[in-house]
Amino acid sequence: MITYEELHTQNHDITDLSNVLLYLFKERTMCDTGACCELFHRYMDKVRQHIDLVDRDLISKLLTHDDHEIQKLVRNFMSGSQEIKKIMAEYSKEWCPMKKTPTLAIGEHDRFLDDTEKMFHLILDRILDETERLYPLIREINGNQHHAAA
Repeated sequence: MITYEELHTQNHDITDLSNVLLYLFKERTMCDTGACCELFHRYMDKVRQHIDLVDRDLISKLLTHDDHEIQKLVRNFMSGSQEIKKIMAEYSKEWCPMKKTPTLAIGEHDRFLDDTEKMFHLILDRILDETERLYPLIREINGNQHHAAA
């Protein structure tokens, strides 16, 4: 069973990591540290796991709902998930080609920072949409205030 508390904790962890990483990445020398790289890989893993969980256990179950507006919202979330995964894959290919290496591959710090901010903002927007639109909808449909999925 997935609780809303667990989902909010995951969202909070992702938000915290993105804020810390954005702060660290602004200093070019921090990007070369193993600690920063480890945090970055942890962030990427948490985002992937969260999106997979939400898509598999929450969104996919709403695809067959009778209400076409709900189906439309669900398709938009799934489309957004695919776009985020695509952007994350392109980002990883560009900036961290070998997972779990001690450094990121940063040649152009300004471009790296710009790409990172864009990706992080996209993910934070997704988290906000989940919190403001998806979770309340699932609460309403399921009638359960504590568990998002069984």
